Amino acid sequence: MMMCGVDEAGRGPMFGPLVVGAVYCEDDSVLKEIGVKDSKKLTPSARDRMYDQIADAATLWVTVPISAEEIDEQMKSQSLNMIELALFVDAVGRMPTDVIYADCPDVDTDRFAGIMSARLEGRKVVAAHKADALYPTVSAASIMAKVTRDRMLDDLRKEFSCDIGSGYPSDEVTRSFIEKWIKDNGCAPPHTRKSWEPVKKMISARRMTSLDDW
Repeated sequence: MMMCGVDEAGRGPMFGPLVVGAVYCEDDSVLKEIGVKDSKKLTPSARDRMYDQIADAATLWVTVPISAEEIDEQMKSQSLNMIELALFVDAVGRMPTDVIYADCPDVDTDRFAGIMSARLEGRKVVAAHKADALYPTVSAASIMAKVTRDRMLDDLRKEFSCDIGSGYPSDEVTRSFIEKWIKDNGCAPPHTRKSWEPVKKMISARRMTSLDDW
């Protein structure tokens, strides 16, 4: 039986990409042997090690990134849940499967599964909250997505030649980086999700300061 698990990394950050991962396999016992679990509960070194093991063990694995700029553009016409669902469909549509397990961002798991199944010509979709703790294929997908996103952030650190933090609004390093950039340049830095409320507030505060100075 061919199964596929799908999950994302980077849904909440105000900086950097969102990455969806999907892992296909006929027998998830090999993933259990690797020791896969929710990527957030693993150390970076464990994720890196498992990334290579999953890549070797899986029948197929894919990652589908979407940039901050693309997220901003698409959110003009649809919700983040629907953007994520479309990325899930892309990731799990690469080969035939008997069942797809999805980590569900929607409060209504049945609705999310129904829409996803319809877009996949009726294939069986099981959507669940905390699916990365329930299904090994989803745990594996979360690891592939997380490691891919972390490596993309490493590239962005090189691009800016400074520490940009994790990208999350709660990360003081990220907040300071974006605030300083806005102060110095009058706009948010590249790779920032300008549609996110914390970023809107920073830009608004900069404009108010500029008016006061004027």
